[in-house]
Amino acid sequence: MIDFRSDTVTKPTDAMRKAMFDAAVGDDVYEDDLTIKELERLAATLTGKVAALFVPSGTMGNQIAIMTHTERGDEIIVGKSSHIKTYEVGAAAVLSNVSYQVVNEIRGALDPEEVQKGIRGEDIHYPRTSLICMENAHGSGVVSSLESMQAIHDIAKKHGIHTHLDGARLFNAAVHLNVTPQEIARYTDSVMFCLSKGLSSPIGSILAGSKTFIHRARKYRKMLGGGMRQVGVLGAPGLLALKEMTKRLCIDHENAQYLAQKLDGFKAFDVDFDSLDINMVFVKTSLDRDDVAQYMKKQHIILGGYKDEYMRLVCHNDITRRDIDTFIEAIHTYLRMD
Repeated sequence: MIDFRSDTVTKPTDAMRKAMFDAAVGDDVYEDDLTIKELERLAATLTGKVAALFVPSGTMGNQIAIMTHTERGDEIIVGKSSHIKTYEVGAAAVLSNVSYQVVNEIRGALDPEEVQKGIRGEDIHYPRTSLICMENAHGSGVVSSLESMQAIHDIAKKHGIHTHLDGARLFNAAVHLNVTPQEIARYTDSVMFCLSKGLSSPIGSILAGSKTFIHRARKYRKMLGGGMRQVGVLGAPGLLALKEMTKRLCIDHENAQYLAQKLDGFKAFDVDFDSLDINMVFVKTSLDRDDVAQYMKKQHIILGGYKDEYMRLVCHNDITRRDIDTFIEAIHTYLRMD
């Protein structure tokens, strides 16, 4: 099947499967898993942080960060369409007992003016603003500039507020900006990134920050049921994800550009070229999306990932240029039938 739904559908590479078989393992709750320790050291180095922690998912990583940075009754500042606010089941309110101060985003980046206004002053009626959460790359397919991140970081620093980066696709953002992940993460106190989004690792994310932050985060990971045992079998593909798969993300970006250009050749499709920073193509269509999806599935092509009126098509390691051509030819055939 040619699966355009997400870059989370990638299968582990043959090298990853072999690495999983050969991995040195140990009980990670006792911090005895040598493979995981190596992965955490590498992740910390790549993000410019002192320490890192392997977690089962990006959502858990974000929520542990919020738990670690805040106290019960605090308020956190998040973007209106951020993953933390929109797609994590309201977890911050349940797990950390914090409320959300929701601010508008300018092409995926927090609006500095709104962030400044959203910070609570000293008043008995107000919760304490303790954390600002950024997202880069954004789920809308756009990448924020380093300047915009620095502006938010400077505001936070001025008010003594922590910053966290939901960097699920951090390496995609780095490729687009032509910088290292460390240059992006420097504007946040903590950062989470996924190993299973575009990097082909089957499971896992990384949370990185200061030594004290990760020490506290480790206990919260245990509290949430994320304390794992011989997890080196997952750390091994994670190492390959960082050492090898990050170097090929530019191919996914180029394929997304190629797909967008091909789709733009059809009158029935309206491509959002303003959201084409990474490996995602957002497109409106005058066609019946469900009918198109059903037809494509019969051609062994899976579509999905709808966001409002947009259909999202994601390029990844398991999508080749030939696969894109196959999809485009299937559209031609569908339109001739219609």
